[in-house]
Amino acid sequence: MGTPRLVRVNELLKREIAEDIHRNFSGSNFDTAAVTVTRVDCAADLRDANVFISIFGHEEDRDRMIAYLNRHRQEVIRLMIKRVKLKYTPRLHFVLDESIEGGDRILSMLADMERENPNAFKDNKETDEKS
Repeated sequence: MGTPRLVRVNELLKREIAEDIHRNFSGSNFDTAAVTVTRVDCAADLRDANVFISIFGHEEDRDRMIAYLNRHRQEVIRLMIKRVKLKYTPRLHFVLDESIEGGDRILSMLADMERENPNAFKDNKETDEKS
């Protein structure tokens, strides 16, 4: 996970990068409402940072949207430098994060299973409540 300072830096970068993406690209044809910065993993030396991006919808355009962010990362960095003072400004690398979609897929599968066989889940819930 990293040192407490690195955790704080990652959270700060996550918040600032999310705001900068919205500020910088909201007037263009880039759908900023579909983009969520899920986490930032900054290297211990603060030279590089992987920015994990979740994109809602746009299944066909996700790779294009990540490539667009990577091509325009200097604009995001320029905005970030104005508000975040670090010894080194990390190079940003935008990466598609599909973990939220995986969780949604598992939850929908569980809901389907519960609809198909409600008694099986009911017995487990009653056993859990008695424990």
